[in-house]
Amino acid sequence: MKQTWQPKQNIVLIGFMGCGKSTVGNRLSWKYKIALEDTDKMIERQQNTTIKEIFATQGEEAFRQMETDLLEALPQKKYIRIISVGGGTPVRACNRSLLKKCGVVIYLRIQPESVYERLKGDQNRPLLQCEDPLSRIRELLAQREDAYESCADAIIDVDHLTLDQVTDRIGKIMKGKQV
Repeated sequence: MKQTWQPKQNIVLIGFMGCGKSTVGNRLSWKYKIALEDTDKMIERQQNTTIKEIFATQGEEAFRQMETDLLEALPQKKYIRIISVGGGTPVRACNRSLLKKCGVVIYLRIQPESVYERLKGDQNRPLLQCEDPLSRIRELLAQREDAYESCADAIIDVDHLTLDQVTDRIGKIMKGKQV
């Protein structure tokens, strides 16, 4: 089916790790034929290393500053795109206002148990390399919930939705946000 509608603003995907930002971003990119920019991947390319290695060698605070620096530059790009950001990006207050400048912010909300099921055994998530990952997920989600909600233009509960249902909801949200 040919897609005739096109977003007129950037779509910014936020949410906890494992909520589906990358997967949803890829599907939206394919569906609307617009670029996807994943801030974690952009930082990895800029630093020529992995997020896990940045955390190990430079620490979380250095990584969070890299996120902020990248967000400051993103609104200068003059083409429409999908932007997927790391799960901790909205935690910094300055990042929440920067995210709003980047486009329509959509929070993909997920429950801790769903995150655990999706990510158990994933060794590339530095914040989950602990004795009790489910408790850590619950703790981090509780700490971040207000930050996610405060910068979101829309919230989608993704736990029991298919990928197509999530992307269809985002399409409806974006159509309602057209200028």
